[in-house]
Amino acid sequence: MSKTSQLFSRIGPVPTLFLAAFLIFSCGKTEEEVTYPERKSLTESVYASGLVKAKDQYEAFTFASGPIQEILVDEGDTVKVGTPILQVFSDREKLGRESAQLSQSYADQSANQSRIRDLELAISLAKSKKQNDSLLLVRQRRLWAQGIGTAVELEQRELNFQNSKTAYESALLRYGDLKREVEFNSKSASKNLAISDVLVGEYILKSKIDGVVYSILKEKGEMVSPQTPLAIIGSAGEFLLELQVDEYDISKVEVDQRVMVNMDSFKEQVFEAKISRIYPIMDSKSKSFTVEAIFTKAPPKLFPNLTLEANILTQVKEETLVIPRNYLIQDDRVILENGDTVQVKVGIKTYQFAEILEGITEKTALKNPIQ
Repeated sequence: MSKTSQLFSRIGPVPTLFLAAFLIFSCGKTEEEVTYPERKSLTESVYASGLVKAKDQYEAFTFASGPIQEILVDEGDTVKVGTPILQVFSDREKLGRESAQLSQSYADQSANQSRIRDLELAISLAKSKKQNDSLLLVRQRRLWAQGIGTAVELEQRELNFQNSKTAYESALLRYGDLKREVEFNSKSASKNLAISDVLVGEYILKSKIDGVVYSILKEKGEMVSPQTPLAIIGSAGEFLLELQVDEYDISKVEVDQRVMVNMDSFKEQVFEAKISRIYPIMDSKSKSFTVEAIFTKAPPKLFPNLTLEANILTQVKEETLVIPRNYLIQDDRVILENGDTVQVKVGIKTYQFAEILEGITEKTALKNPIQ
């Protein structure tokens, strides 16, 4: 008879509940769970969310205010640099341009040739009179030297010559002034017409790039202002990823790092990209940095503003020593099988694993600290 049976026989009948509890207590104690470090590939990544954008995508604005008079393209149309997208109506600018055009026509050099020709004729006449008066003066002086004529006649010839000389020089000065005036007025009117053309041009929204009109944001007849986006335009067939990275992770991100991309539009598929640009300023509202990436393995079809989630691979370690992340205490200690605590040097960490650089080996048995 066993000792247990002898014990029960001495104390008499045992209640069933007490007997079950005794058996559970006797059999419930098991060995504590241990694990060993192992070698495997470990990847550290930074999470980012963002959008797909067309290359050179931008919101188009106009400097004009007023109702939309005409929409000149449809969504999805291909456009070139300078292609008109829509026109805003403005009577004031239209009349201003017509006025500038009239002024330019009036002030044009070719329209003032008659005034210039009139002065040229006056100069020619004044020059001829000056030459004639000069000859008469010389003749009168010769006669006076021979004792012929009077002093009054000589003085009159000298006065006539001085008057014709002054008239000739005055005509030359008026001619120079008129030439400068006509040239200035012509250039000024041309500049005013050019300024008017620019102002009128501001009422016509034009594409800044060769690309596609992805969206027209307003309808014909709607009032717009310089603060109103009117269209979204971007490159055709070229897309990039605009990612938002938290300020705590931005120091790990570098140009040319690989990016693994998941998109709601292509479920259960992973696409690849690489970092192409890191914007150097943080958005103070979202506490994040904008990072651009370009696809290296892209979906078959893309559209602007598709949402995505991405993991930027910041480090990849091949066959490195790792332990489960939950076996770490205070991120730099582990518990051995015998209960001792050992400090370790930790490398990269993921949600599941931590890389061990120093302190333990593959043969070290570790105890789960939550036991």
